[in-house]
Amino acid sequence: MSSPTRTWVNGSLLENSDAVISVHDHGLTVGDGVFETVKAVDGRAFALTRHLERLTRSARGLGLADPDHDLIRDAVQQVLHADPVPLGRIRITYTGGISPLGSERGTGPASLVVALGSAARRPDTTAVRTVPWRRNEHSAVAGLKTTSYAENVVALAAAHRADASEALFANTAGNLCEGTGSNVFVVLDGRLLTPTLSSGCLAGITRQLVVEWTGAEEADLPFEVLQQAEEIFLTSTLRDVQAVTRVDARDLAPTPGPVTLKAMAQFAERSADDLDP
Repeated sequence: MSSPTRTWVNGSLLENSDAVISVHDHGLTVGDGVFETVKAVDGRAFALTRHLERLTRSARGLGLADPDHDLIRDAVQQVLHADPVPLGRIRITYTGGISPLGSERGTGPASLVVALGSAARRPDTTAVRTVPWRRNEHSAVAGLKTTSYAENVVALAAAHRADASEALFANTAGNLCEGTGSNVFVVLDGRLLTPTLSSGCLAGITRQLVVEWTGAEEADLPFEVLQQAEEIFLTSTLRDVQAVTRVDARDLAPTPGPVTLKAMAQFAERSADDLDP
């Protein structure tokens, strides 16, 4: 499968080699930016409206101007039509634009980039590792999808060293929070549960759809629930619903459990019926 070759940058669809932003962009210098990852299926974006709404919430949380949804929709269509892929990852990045070399933001326009990459279907099962670092649910950027991802890079590298595809965080209260790029669900005494947004986790688009479509409950969960849960699964834009078969040294069932299988089937059916739920 060939890789997409063009990227949309600040109003223009460019060859990747020409798709650049300034080295003085605040998103590069201090991580002053927000982003969304959107799944593309056969040339069509999934749940784009929800992603754009969350992009706006994140931008407002940083004090950025509201992004232009119509402009982004057009940019998304341009990159999808330029490089059709059966399964892809659309990356929408919106930053503070050219600014001084410090925390103070400049007065110029924001930068907007829409890029597309090909993706492979995820396996039905995976392993996760818990990490000692904590999410700060009291942070000024808690729950925002910002480009400041260094903490996730470090945690994910630790997970990979343990032959796991994801790292899971507790928050400062010692409760289960989220993964580096996923939300987590557990089955406890037959109930399907996921951490509340007040835990500091991202309001994942797939997470919310699973809650709506399965009737899962939100709850404050001690981090130790990972050692007690009957089933565990992750959700994210490209994972959809993915069963966890190992947490650290704890092995769960080698195949998805009944609650997870039902969630997988419900998500697959409902998402196929409506690409912009």
